[in-house]
Amino acid sequence: MEHFLVWDTEEIARALKISPEDVKEYFTDGRRVSFILERRLAREILKGKLAPTEGAGYDIVDSHGGKWEVRSITRGGIYFCPSYMVGSGRRFNEQGFLKKLDDIKGFIVADVEKFPKIPFWIVTSHQVRIWWDRGELGENTKISRNKILQLLHSPD
Repeated sequence: MEHFLVWDTEEIARALKISPEDVKEYFTDGRRVSFILERRLAREILKGKLAPTEGAGYDIVDSHGGKWEVRSITRGGIYFCPSYMVGSGRRFNEQGFLKKLDDIKGFIVADVEKFPKIPFWIVTSHQVRIWWDRGELGENTKISRNKILQLLHSPD
């Protein structure tokens, strides 16, 4: 089910003393906005708290102790494997990915391209495992923007 986080671009621009265009640029960059998204999602949606460190294998602990990762959908798509497997010189490891799925309840997937009204979905690890087993996530879990939106809107 689709939910939304809504932002006031003008208010953010005034508070930060930058232009609304700069706000939009910042808030549609998944790497930058993730820190702010994690905080809002932790407090407003999961009624929980942030992971104790940036190096934890998850971003948020919900009010029941469940661990969640936050992922942004950008023009470049999205990935579900651990972040230590993404980037130059890093390699995908299936066992590490599957262990990640065992260690967390799931992912909160946010379409930051839609800022200032960012839709997000709560996706369980079980659902991601189904997508993986079906071959929907490709060989390293990085999929296109169109593919993830199709999966999120399918009646699974």
